[in-house]
Amino acid sequence: MMTSEKVIFKENVPEKIKKMALKAISFYPELQNHTIEFAINSNIRKSVMQAQPKFVSMFGSGKRTYLIKISRYFKLKGVKTPIEDLPEGVLLGWIGHELGHIMDYTSKNTWSLILFGIGYLTSKGFIISAERAADTYAVNHGLGEYILQTKDFILNQAGMNPRYLDRINRLYLPPEEVMMMMEDIGKA
Repeated sequence: MMTSEKVIFKENVPEKIKKMALKAISFYPELQNHTIEFAINSNIRKSVMQAQPKFVSMFGSGKRTYLIKISRYFKLKGVKTPIEDLPEGVLLGWIGHELGHIMDYTSKNTWSLILFGIGYLTSKGFIISAERAADTYAVNHGLGEYILQTKDFILNQAGMNPRYLDRINRLYLPPEEVMMMMEDIGKA
């Protein structure tokens, strides 16, 4: 488990989110020397969660700090629902996916991260590659079952609008591919 000084929770983060975040981080021992901050935001454009390096920490001489922003609410079957009301397995998979992005970021230098940001903003192919990499990190770190719960929730239970579902289907690993990866890991 990561030490408390390496995980920072803004004052508005609900207890259930803190618990799920700490549990998700426990799957990523490589992140224990990195500072990760969690914050609840009222409006994250086109996302429920978002992971990124904190901009100011990219240019200092110290270690980078990473930020995971989490939407305060989720529209569940058209009803605005507090994020902490989602099932634990779904939250664990979602946070685990975001930590997969952080795993990806830790291997990049500052200029690579800047280019990554530009690519993410300008290229659908780049977004697909980044989102699939994050899912792959999560599955490879033992979170496959939770990634599948999150995908099932989004695709089949949440009552999302068709445009959002189309975006999810285009950008992220399909459940069948996640299951194949889990089988391959089981054979190793």
